[in-house]
Amino acid sequence: MTSIDDRVHRRSHEWRDPAITAAAARDLDGVTFLRLLAAGELPPAPIATTLGMTLLEVEPGRVVFGLDPADHHYNPIGSVHGGVYATLLDSAAGCAVHSMLPAGVAYTSLDLSVKFLRPLRSGSGTVRCEGTVLHLGARTALAQARLTDGEGRLCAHATSSCVILRP
Repeated sequence: MTSIDDRVHRRSHEWRDPAITAAAARDLDGVTFLRLLAAGELPPAPIATTLGMTLLEVEPGRVVFGLDPADHHYNPIGSVHGGVYATLLDSAAGCAVHSMLPAGVAYTSLDLSVKFLRPLRSGSGTVRCEGTVLHLGARTALAQARLTDGEGRLCAHATSSCVILRP
């Protein structure tokens, strides 16, 4: 019989009003908006602060997010939950699309297809999730994202279709 470790882990979480960031997203072109987020000049989305993911790189059609996996990301079997992977992949693919949009034009994900290839754990090192645009049309976009561990090994891949919301 195994004894259960009853030590309690605690984590504090703070975030800023997401309306501030949403307003900037409406008023700025996508690449400028994302660069301001990456520079810390706009508050990150609450989901980013909840997970601890950061926007590392931004260029038209490409973004990179980073995350240091920790035990608060774990599922019941002791590895990072697939929902954390999916959130990173969806964010990277969607933001890559956003980086190519003019001011006043928005997007939303239509679908996300994820392939899980390798587990992540707290010892996996800083993970990188790179999103790139494969096609940007007038009404839809197709993007992909690759999630790699601290050694550069591919851990997951996703494709995402997005709808372009023009005024």
